[in-house]
Amino acid sequence: MPGERTTAKQEKNGPTHVQGRTGKGGAMKLGRKPVLAGLAVLALAGVLVWWWAHERVYPGTDDAYVEAHVLTVVPEVGGRIAELAVDENDHVAAGDLLFRIDDRALKAAVDQARARADAALQSAGAAAREVAAAEAELDSARAARREAEADYLRQEGLFRRNDVSQSALDSALAARDRAQAEETAAAQQLARAQASLGDEGDRNAGVREALAALQMAEIDLDHATVTAPESGWIANIDLRPGSVVTAGQPLFSLVGDAEWWIEANFKETDLTRIRPGQPAAIGIDLCPALDLEGRVASVGPGAGAVFSLLPAQNATGNWVKVTRRIPVRIALDPVPEAARFCLKAGASATATVDTTAAPGP
Repeated sequence: MPGERTTAKQEKNGPTHVQGRTGKGGAMKLGRKPVLAGLAVLALAGVLVWWWAHERVYPGTDDAYVEAHVLTVVPEVGGRIAELAVDENDHVAAGDLLFRIDDRALKAAVDQARARADAALQSAGAAAREVAAAEAELDSARAARREAEADYLRQEGLFRRNDVSQSALDSALAARDRAQAEETAAAQQLARAQASLGDEGDRNAGVREALAALQMAEIDLDHATVTAPESGWIANIDLRPGSVVTAGQPLFSLVGDAEWWIEANFKETDLTRIRPGQPAAIGIDLCPALDLEGRVASVGPGAGAVFSLLPAQNATGNWVKVTRRIPVRIALDPVPEAARFCLKAGASATATVDTTAAPGP
């Protein structure tokens, strides 16, 4: 029938028309996919090239740490802690009292050394007086010898003229010999007195020894009071008043806050362009929002493994090449007072060096 044929024709043409449209859209979508994939690959390649160029010009590392001078406080004299002025995490300024050792015995040692120095000075003075007396005795003996010699010569002349007897001449000769012997004895006594005296005044060996002992006792007394050599923070203290310490015993640490730097370990492949004086951007993990600046102070002379107690031995059949890291010291620019809380010795940091800048002096 005509109506049925028309319907059948529509049904036949309808699905054919829909199928044609679907096939055309699928072909367009399939054509776009390679283009999008290519663009994505190009974008990724561009990012990688940019990242490579950036890392080459601005090498960075997160193997970096905040460093400061850490002083170990060690007493130079032993004794009982009489006064303790600091505790853990306290901040001290240069010259502030840290602790004081009981100094009564040290004061007694100073008094004893001073008494010995006075005795040495007195002994040197007595020896000087002995020398003066010996010199006077020698002068007297020398004058007596001259007088005895003159008398002997006079008696000898008179004896030749038979004006005096032999006994008178013999008496004059004996007197001369005694005078010569007394002069010799006086000279020997003077030599002994001078040897006992040594140098005069403070140049005298005994006096110098006694004065040196006095100075050492006074130094020990001064060492009983221990003050901060620089400003910083107290750490690792386990000390109480009444504790007994010995000379040379490490007591606690003082982390100085006057100078801070970053110890950044860069890969050896990143050191090609790094030079002292170049600026660097610093980040502190403790304060992520804080941006610090600094300059490369120095580049280490060798990898860290070289200076370890047991350096690695690579002369084996299973050797695998590993990129070494070289320490680079970055001196921080002056840090604002409000940001000093973020500086903790040993804290993790990041460092990026601007190698486009000319090296500093």
